Amino acid sequence: MTRRAAVLGSLMAYASTTALAGTASLPVPSSLPEALTLALKSGNPLVILASLDGCPFCKIARENYLQPLQTNPTPFIVQLNLRSQQTVVGFDGISYSHDQWLKSWGIKVAPTVLFVGLSGKEIAERLVGGYLPDFYGAYLDERLNVARAVLSKAGAAR
Repeated sequence: MTRRAAVLGSLMAYASTTALAGTASLPVPSSLPEALTLALKSGNPLVILASLDGCPFCKIARENYLQPLQTNPTPFIVQLNLRSQQTVVGFDGISYSHDQWLKSWGIKVAPTVLFVGLSGKEIAERLVGGYLPDFYGAYLDERLNVARAVLSKAGAAR
């Protein structure tokens, strides 16, 4: 067995043993500017998960890392789905399908996590792909801390 097959097998097993009851998901916004406004009011960047139906890595990222961060009553983590025709208003005020919007941002891999700040601009490095479970949380925390620091600095500059 190759190392890649072994890692994928262990991740699949991890996904099935750590999954929450039922099919869980994150809020799906109809308007990214509105979601961004709410996130910023709570002192957070808007975190966008680019997901794909049936993706085991997306399930792990969503259920084990992103949903537990959603403790604030104001959601600041949302989900858009590759291949979905559901519409969302982009930061430019134009309505797109989820798939169109994600592709316009150059997203080709699921899961991808974006960290968006003022004016709908990315303020931390994207978290692309499904990493090994031992490190994914650390990568996510690091980028979230960077994004919050950028927001804090921008607030102090006002």
